[in-house]
Amino acid sequence: MRLRFTKMHGLGNDFVVLDGVRQRIALDAALIRRLADRRFGIGCDQVLLVEPPRLPGTDFHYRIFNANGSEVEQCGNGARCFARFVRDQGLSTQDEILVSTAAGVIRLYLEEDDQVRVNMGIPTFEPAKIPFLADAPALTHALEVAGQTLHLSALSLGNPHAVILVEDIDTAPVAELGPLLERHPRFPKRVNVGFMQVISLDAVRLRVYERGVGETLACGSGACAAAVSGQRLGLLGPSVRVSLPGGDLRIEWQGEGRPVWMSGPAERVFVGEIEIAEE
Repeated sequence: MRLRFTKMHGLGNDFVVLDGVRQRIALDAALIRRLADRRFGIGCDQVLLVEPPRLPGTDFHYRIFNANGSEVEQCGNGARCFARFVRDQGLSTQDEILVSTAAGVIRLYLEEDDQVRVNMGIPTFEPAKIPFLADAPALTHALEVAGQTLHLSALSLGNPHAVILVEDIDTAPVAELGPLLERHPRFPKRVNVGFMQVISLDAVRLRVYERGVGETLACGSGACAAAVSGQRLGLLGPSVRVSLPGGDLRIEWQGEGRPVWMSGPAERVFVGEIEIAEE
């Protein structure tokens, strides 16, 4: 069987996007790992699957799979690519698209300057909802890692995030601490780890170690988590430019109980087909 796909990226965070509306697709962990393999497959950080709507009033359902085959709840860069994909493929002609995900319903807006604006939902700081093992919400939590005590912000934007302040992201120990924090026992479902350097009230630099993937060139939900945590600590204003290795995102948040808005590009790289053995 030949499987049609589109390769896309959002600031270098790259995806294999599959149309599950017009073709029958049965994904399992082994197939996802093959598609994501950069030597023996197509190569990507994550596989995105577009499906018919599951909830009344929505336009599509959206599933996200990490390169290791695990399914996750949310992906901001992927959401922007999702919106661009359904428009390019003629699956939708709307400027506003309502999509259900494992984390809930999100709204995607295609703008005239080729940017995609995404309502990423309301962040939660309740430990049980992140999930994170702690007695109560706090601005920062102390965590013992590799013989040292780290202070981090813990929150969820449909997926779990930890954000650590660093002096310089160029020298931050992302490769060393990222895997240890991702699988720390206080994060039962693992966690995406952001290393944030504050530049000014409206600008930060960020590197993200994503669960099930490793460090990526960009992470949309990680950028949102960084901006939110910085604002709660009194270090950032309501509109922040987040500079990631792959490029910049604009994050806006008006405070507790309000949704986080993310704006950024989404680009198609190429389309193709891959031969899949039928069982």
